[in-house]
Amino acid sequence: QLQLVESGGGKVQPGGSLRLSCAASGDTLGTYSIAWFRQAPGKEREGVSCIMFGDASTYYTESGKGRFTISRDSAKNTVYLQMNSLKPEDTATYYCAAERSDQKNLLFRLCIYLRASDFSSWGQGTQVTVSS
Repeated sequence: QLQLVESGGGKVQPGGSLRLSCAASGDTLGTYSIAWFRQAPGKEREGVSCIMFGDASTYYTESGKGRFTISRDSAKNTVYLQMNSLKPEDTATYYCAAERSDQKNLLFRLCIYLRASDFSSWGQGTQVTVSS
């Protein structure tokens, strides 16, 4: 069974940067889509970015576009989210999530629609706080 562990969160000043990591164990990620979601207090969980691990195709929602970069390290079975120019509204718990499929078109759809309900494996989350 796939297990995901996030790390890299913390407190940073506005304009700062953080790199989140999502380390996977229990399976190799070649046939997975891996996504980053975030949830602020009192708000719904929202998708930020997604990567089709096998070919490294990347996708971003408006929340993640322009300032965030998702990437993966196949050797380490790990996905990263580089977050730059952070704003107070980026404050949230960030989760990585994974879903497996043998069909590339389904992996693509997972990333395009980026719905939390489509992902079955989740990490425990890492807190990001952007504040001066």
